[in-house]
Amino acid sequence: MPRPLTDRERAAFLAEPRVAVMSLPSDDERPPLAFPVWYAYEPGGQITYYTHRTEPKSRKLRLIHEGSVLSLCVQREELPYKYVTVEGTVGEENEAPTAEQRLAIIRRYLAEDDARAYLAAEIESGVAIVLFTIRPDRWAGLDFGEDAG
Repeated sequence: MPRPLTDRERAAFLAEPRVAVMSLPSDDERPPLAFPVWYAYEPGGQITYYTHRTEPKSRKLRLIHEGSVLSLCVQREELPYKYVTVEGTVGEENEAPTAEQRLAIIRRYLAEDDARAYLAAEIESGVAIVLFTIRPDRWAGLDFGEDAG
């Protein structure tokens, strides 16, 4: 049987460089929008993530804005399974994040040289970036490991 994660286990798990799936409620008759994201998290803090503004009225950017509610699921896919879900509220929207704010997310997933090259390519492309800060409101997490009971 799975066991609930402690607060410390949950924070440590979220601090690992895992891809999350974000889900936003729909504003029309379509189902909720879910998509994978890279994110940054420091135990006890908020979650940050950014996206490219590839078109002015993209569904993703229309659905996520300051005050939006969302859910985020982070999982370990290999055995033993473990996951954390976060229900949160977008607390801040930054349409001009610094290179360091972006690198804080990118370097969780890529080695330093690769992270800097990735950022340089983004900057060179000229695509607009929007950084969101997410305030966690509710958490849940389960561990399916051997010691889970």
